[in-house]
Amino acid sequence: MGKYYDIREIRDLKDLINQTVELYGDKPAFKFKKRMYKKDETVEIDVMTYKEFKQEIDCFGTALNNLGLENERVALISKNRYEWNVVYYATTIGDKVIVPLDKSLPDNEIISLAKRSEAKAIVFEEKYLEVMKKIKDEKLSDIEYFICFDFDEDKDGFLSYKKLIAEGKKLLDDGNRTHLDAKIDPDKTSILLFTSGTTSISKAVMLSQKSICANVMDLNKVIKFSSDDSTLALLPFHHAFQALINNVLVYIGGSMSFCDGLKYIAQNLCEYKPTVIVCVPLILESIHRRILKNIDKQGKTKLVNRMKTVTNVLDKVHIKLKKKVFSEIHNAVGGNVRLIVSGAAAMDVELIKSFDDFGIKIVQGYGLTETSPVISVENDNDVKRGSVGTPLPSFEVKIENPDEKGIGEILAKGPAVMNGYYNNNEATEEALSGGWFHTGDLGYMENNYLFITGRKKNVIVQKNGKNIFPEELEILINYIPGVEECMVYGKPTKDNDLDVCVKILYDKEAINDIIGYINENDIHKYMKEKISEINKKMPPYKHIREILVPEEEFIKTTTGKIKRHEELAKILK
Repeated sequence: MGKYYDIREIRDLKDLINQTVELYGDKPAFKFKKRMYKKDETVEIDVMTYKEFKQEIDCFGTALNNLGLENERVALISKNRYEWNVVYYATTIGDKVIVPLDKSLPDNEIISLAKRSEAKAIVFEEKYLEVMKKIKDEKLSDIEYFICFDFDEDKDGFLSYKKLIAEGKKLLDDGNRTHLDAKIDPDKTSILLFTSGTTSISKAVMLSQKSICANVMDLNKVIKFSSDDSTLALLPFHHAFQALINNVLVYIGGSMSFCDGLKYIAQNLCEYKPTVIVCVPLILESIHRRILKNIDKQGKTKLVNRMKTVTNVLDKVHIKLKKKVFSEIHNAVGGNVRLIVSGAAAMDVELIKSFDDFGIKIVQGYGLTETSPVISVENDNDVKRGSVGTPLPSFEVKIENPDEKGIGEILAKGPAVMNGYYNNNEATEEALSGGWFHTGDLGYMENNYLFITGRKKNVIVQKNGKNIFPEELEILINYIPGVEECMVYGKPTKDNDLDVCVKILYDKEAINDIIGYINENDIHKYMKEKISEINKKMPPYKHIREILVPEEEFIKTTTGKIKRHEELAKILK
């Protein structure tokens, strides 16, 4: 067990903002561009201090109250941008409920969630104007106020965010304190988050400000952050993991910048030079592939491998040369990165080790939307590769009904656990039965370190009672040269058993290098040979019996997780 860092207590998000403004008011809270750059063009980066941020929060919160939205729900959908954070805090610290929506949802799902959320207002960017018109004109939800970030003036029944900020400022100047004096009940539901629905229809998770603040304080107890830290937001803000990091950045008085899009990650890292990156394995795998490709292009693969060995030996005697020796690699991620925190999905140990070899530290975290979201995390003092660290200080974790290997369902208990699922008592009672949150994930504990083996609903259970964890096989298959990603699943047989099968998405460029040209039959033959090699190392019940190698992409969530239930329905139809 590692030591805990000293922290300051926060009661709710209002307390969080007020403390931060007092401590770090003149420090940059956000650094962002007013517009996208063109090729070879330098765009000026604006800075927003914490004092300015709080002023805009209060203006917007006051304007919402003036519309009659006290104690109501406010939905929010847009790309990552500074104003998103204003709306999030204005709503929550004004004693309302914020409902962040996934920016990548198709129109029919936006309509569905707008209705299910029972929001009275929605704030959006102009990209969603057509679907907002449909919701408004056809009265498809309870929404009364439609507020657009990008309008300078009110238009056709849609309100201007900028105009509301100006109106809120005037109201504040005239003495309106309805927002400023709002009383916060930390236990009350304040955030309504829809799950990504990788294994079932999305549920509406009810989180309190107490749960969010417990997670913020826990993370700061186990990972050393400071007001000098900065981050580049790579995950969508509606995602619970990124939303937590937003709150952590505010807590420490750090600064945040916004990624212009996945294809701009490399450029943005060099522009903003963050010290901490928070992302999912899919992004890190992409960065890693690019690094190795550049090394290979320069003909330095053998040299780099030799220097890895040398610097790892020197590391053991406390001679730290990795950042200097591998400066080109560090510069590729901005030059200042001291820590990468990976969450939302399991990460391959070999990938972590490769980053470690270059002197870039990665820690893994684990959690779910329902736990605000982090349950456990590796940290400065507790690192055990292959695990997802130890439970956070306020969490209890146990394994239910462990098998002979100690593997069972992971249960968690603590102040960061949700209030329940909105309008779904049956699912709430099932998830929170016995006073513990049932994660639906399988894993085991070893000396207080938590190891994840797979998702309970994904396990392939055969007639002989054998359990096969798809994730275990997927890691091996992803190592096959030319495999971009894969999904292992169980296919029903005529005798009511399940065959282990795999669907593989291949990397066209890599396959072209390996085979020499793209040919469907040859690709299938190549993959079959490689799978046969894996099968030889496995007991017969784990053998992969069928391989699919279609060209189409997997159906995914915005954080890159495969929507298994949708993929399986497509495969088995």
